[in-house]
Amino acid sequence: MQKRKHSWAAFVGGGNKKGEKMAGENARILPKATQEERKKQEAKRKGKLKTLAGKLLKTVVGGKEMVEKAGAEDVAGNLLKRPSSRKGVERGTPAEEIICRFIEQGKFLEACDQIHNLEHSGNDGLRKSESLYVLLAERMWTVVGEALSGSDRMLLEPLQSVGESLKWEKQKEAERLGNGLETDPVSTWSPNFWRKDLEEKLIQYMTAQIPPFASSSDTDETALNQHLSQLETKFLPSLEHSSDVFRDAGLLVTYARCCHASLCSHLATLTDSNCFSFSQSLLIYGWSIKMYKRGSQACVRPEHSLSLGAQCLVWILLKTEEKLLATARKEVGKALKGAFDLGKPPCADAAVIEILTEKTEAARRVSESLSEKVEAECLEECLRFLESYEDEVRSFLQLDGCPQICSSLRILENCCLLRTVWHKLTYICSVSTDQNVKVNGFLHRMEDDIMEHFLQTITSKLKGTLKDHFKKCDSGFDHILESLKQNFLTFGKKNTDTYEVLVKAVNAIIITEYMQALLTTPRKTSAMQRRRIVNKIEEDHRMMQTIFKECLGPAAGSLKDPIKAILELVQTSDPEGMKIALLPILKEFPDLRKEHLSAVLDIKDSLSREDRAALLKAFHDNCSDSETETNLLFADIEVKPRKYGLCGCLCC
Repeated sequence: MQKRKHSWAAFVGGGNKKGEKMAGENARILPKATQEERKKQEAKRKGKLKTLAGKLLKTVVGGKEMVEKAGAEDVAGNLLKRPSSRKGVERGTPAEEIICRFIEQGKFLEACDQIHNLEHSGNDGLRKSESLYVLLAERMWTVVGEALSGSDRMLLEPLQSVGESLKWEKQKEAERLGNGLETDPVSTWSPNFWRKDLEEKLIQYMTAQIPPFASSSDTDETALNQHLSQLETKFLPSLEHSSDVFRDAGLLVTYARCCHASLCSHLATLTDSNCFSFSQSLLIYGWSIKMYKRGSQACVRPEHSLSLGAQCLVWILLKTEEKLLATARKEVGKALKGAFDLGKPPCADAAVIEILTEKTEAARRVSESLSEKVEAECLEECLRFLESYEDEVRSFLQLDGCPQICSSLRILENCCLLRTVWHKLTYICSVSTDQNVKVNGFLHRMEDDIMEHFLQTITSKLKGTLKDHFKKCDSGFDHILESLKQNFLTFGKKNTDTYEVLVKAVNAIIITEYMQALLTTPRKTSAMQRRRIVNKIEEDHRMMQTIFKECLGPAAGSLKDPIKAILELVQTSDPEGMKIALLPILKEFPDLRKEHLSAVLDIKDSLSREDRAALLKAFHDNCSDSETETNLLFADIEVKPRKYGLCGCLCC
């Protein structure tokens, strides 16, 4: 106690002669520059204490009278010169002056007891006590601020008294509750707010020590790495250094909690920024794991702070992980939407797979468990994208007018691409059965819808073009064929079953619509016009063969070709040869009816009535009554039966 008294003699401006003598001896030992600095500091402290004492004395009745007579500064000075002997104070000093003396000396616990006694003394004690509590708190926070700004060990005793005062407040609150005084206005009692005020001041100070983060761009990883390095090498060590005096004062738990709160708040502010990318959030996550593994516990290493440090880092990891997963979903969704934009050409398989796996691989370099969560989020985002893409396709199909052929093919190609990508992902990622069923369902529905719509569009275009094809020199049929050829050749997924099925379906539609137009076109009586029709058929057939061989390759050999068979039939000169040419047609197209054959024979030049009758009889003798489900080319082609004159010239 004697040592404590001497160490605080200079701080409070009081003390006995023995203390002053010792201070003089110590001063002679110090260098001259140090002596002058010490004198300046003591003069400054005395000035502060005089001002504080003046404030305190203004709050009490006796002090007020003294201020009015002699002036606040003089009274404060006299108060500071009074002896600190407890007996001298107790004999004739009012309670308010005793409290002032304790506050000046940094004996905050003793001041708390005295203020509490004054509070329950009746008269005007309650009002006076509230003012004194406020001034006591101001002085305590001044001591805390000085402890934070330097390492002066002379502040240890008053800082310890701050911690004891907080324990005193907690004890008094417990006593109130234990005595059944819950109805008392405890929430308005000033000491109840001390702990919160202390934490706010500590957090404000610590937050101000955090190095500023200045990024030159939204995805600047270099700047973030430098900032995290500054936190690790400057911010945390400085707080750890300052923690020593708070540990000795019994305030380490509060100090550590505030340190963690300021760090958590700062990192949360960084990760909550909308401009932060996945890779930047991953840097913070990796840094937090490094801190956790290193055992530095974010800021302080003493034994009592380990659990708090772990909790702090776990909270940061969870918060950053939440941001990481949200950012992964956002970036993957945006990348998929850009990759499958209906207005852009489809991208490569590898690019889409990279979109869905690059974040998982990056996370795996930091944490295996994190990579599993990122992978799951990326796969779920893929499902969400497919659902939205299906809605987009439906909206596209409902547009007024016929969408362009190239747009429909691009959607179909995207479906092929997605199917290929998903198939590869099932080997790379942990795809669940439910996810696989959902994806295949999305793709099947989209492929069926877009293919049906595409074939309907082709059918509509062909009907309009072929309506007058055999009446005009240029109906535009060749332009449709050329357009289909170019779109098929630019289709990026030619090695898929979807492509082959699509081209063959288009071929079947072209053949059907062509035969429909040929068999229902009114015949001309002129032999020259009949020859022109045959030449046109030959030219069209050659073009169709060239296009589908180029688009399908060897697979084009399996296509049914009734036009070729009809050309062979009408270009055969003798009747017997025509009968022979008719047989394979009947075998390959069992749905051919008599009126179909009659319409074909109408374009045959110089065919006599007898030869026609012989061919029709051969048809009747060789046609089959049963029709298979395949190759029903002529089943839907309606041709009105014709009546011919006796001359057989087709003009009657």
